[in-house]
Amino acid sequence: MDDVTTAQQPERPPAPAVIDVPGPWLTDRQQHVWRSFLMMTRMVDDQIERDMQRSGDMPFAYYLILAMLSEAPDRRLRMNKLSEVVGFSQSRLSHAVTRLEDLGWVRREQSSADKRGQYASLTPAGLATLERVAPSHAEIVRSIVFDPLSPRQLDALEDIVRTLIGAGPPEERDRHARNIHPDLID
Repeated sequence: MDDVTTAQQPERPPAPAVIDVPGPWLTDRQQHVWRSFLMMTRMVDDQIERDMQRSGDMPFAYYLILAMLSEAPDRRLRMNKLSEVVGFSQSRLSHAVTRLEDLGWVRREQSSADKRGQYASLTPAGLATLERVAPSHAEIVRSIVFDPLSPRQLDALEDIVRTLIGAGPPEERDRHARNIHPDLID
């Protein structure tokens, strides 16, 4: 019976402990910092997502859409612009806006100038939801990102973030800065 079981399972070579390919690898310190950075961003993302589910009964993606609409002129944006602002594909945004419409928080409107264009508009119910949830969101961001840092560490973090953003491809950096953080454009 052992022969039959063994014969049915293909033999697998043991996994190599280290990839042995020449190339520009990270130093041990760089690898440690990189993995720590990944761990930190995942932990922050996970905590924000959990808090948004708890306090707002919605995914953070929905909160982000509501927040960006609340900051837009007349609390509305063209769908393609909203897609760019929140960093979602058109398809992902369309699905999210459909769900937000079902909740009564967002309304789609046809463009009067361009019949093919659509706007996403924040409803009064959507604004009320955002106003209810935003304080909890600000508190969780403050508690997990800013409270653990001294003023000097916060300055260092800001310098690091600006440096990494500045090192990115100019078209990506400028697109994100225009949409999210205009004062980062030099």
